[in-house]
Amino acid sequence: MSHVKLTCFADEIASDLDEQLDVLEQEGIKYLELRGVWGKNVLDLNEEELNQIQAALQQRGFRISSIASPIGKYLITDPFEPQLEALDKAVHAAHLFETPYIRIFSYRLPEGEPVEAHRAEVLSRLKQLTETASRHGVILILENDSNLYGATDDCCLDILAHCDSKHMRAAFDPGNYVMNNVQPMHDAYPKIAPYIDYVHIKDATQVPRQFVPAGVGEGHIEELLVTLKERQYDGFLSVEPHLKHYLPEASDSERVVAAIQALKVLLDKVDQTWE
Repeated sequence: MSHVKLTCFADEIASDLDEQLDVLEQEGIKYLELRGVWGKNVLDLNEEELNQIQAALQQRGFRISSIASPIGKYLITDPFEPQLEALDKAVHAAHLFETPYIRIFSYRLPEGEPVEAHRAEVLSRLKQLTETASRHGVILILENDSNLYGATDDCCLDILAHCDSKHMRAAFDPGNYVMNNVQPMHDAYPKIAPYIDYVHIKDATQVPRQFVPAGVGEGHIEELLVTLKERQYDGFLSVEPHLKHYLPEASDSERVVAAIQALKVLLDKVDQTWE
């Protein structure tokens, strides 16, 4: 039987690395998404800080599942050169932490302008990023985030099919699909499934419009876990809580623990082993 690997956007726990690792260790998780540490985005960390993180991870037996970069979370009309420079930094971090994965996005569009007006530029930029990833032996995982070109299943598929590369894959995020009025399992999964290399565990409701723990919302997380088990998926399930509205009185670490434990309940329910 295949088993999945649990990871987490640990900067939602705290800014301090030791606090992040303490909570993950408490929950039996040995992987983390590297997005932010000490109040700095991963791409803003200097070499000394990266090496300090690596030493702490090795000492405590942790590994990085992906470099959670903000690449592509910019206006499509912004200059492209800084994005290529950012990818170079992300590649360096990926190689240092021995992960193939770099999370990216699909560009914001100018407000009020039609999607079609910027399609060619979005596809061109993402194709160039993919080609760079291929040269450096890393894999870009595209998150279907809101307010971006690839927010819907059809536009996300448009990107993945255009790039047509093992170096551009999908980070399937059911909660984000709910937020964009797309049914994750009925509509999005059948289209995106051939490209999925990574899964974000984020659930959501439309009324009220908020993110919620796995299984509470309309993301059909249990059905997703069953489907992944049937295809013998053995990749990462990455907990990205975003529970400030759902649990306003809880601390940041309590919200993350609640999200992790909600996923564990569903994994037990579908008899899916994990590490």
